[in-house]
Amino acid sequence: MPNDIILTEKLEPLIENGDFIIDESTYQHQNILLLADKGQFKASPLVGVGAQRYLEGSNINDFAREIRQEFQRDGMVVRSLQIGADLKIQVDAIYTT
Repeated sequence: MPNDIILTEKLEPLIENGDFIIDESTYQHQNILLLADKGQFKASPLVGVGAQRYLEGSNINDFAREIRQEFQRDGMVVRSLQIGADLKIQVDAIYTT
């Protein structure tokens, strides 16, 4: 389980008493990977699912494959992944290191 600086829903660092909050961050990493478009991270331009693209009408199977591939590239083992008809994503993935 990775620890990282925790971000707010607006993706800003969470600060308490003048310090960054550091905590378990798997779920946060998953959210960032889902939301990020390829090219958004200058240091790693091939990273990101770009969920918005898929929500605008692409194939659900392609969306699931992209999620699985990005999570695996980031070091996670995807134990289960389901995307409902309402496009709600349920994923069980953990970091191996």
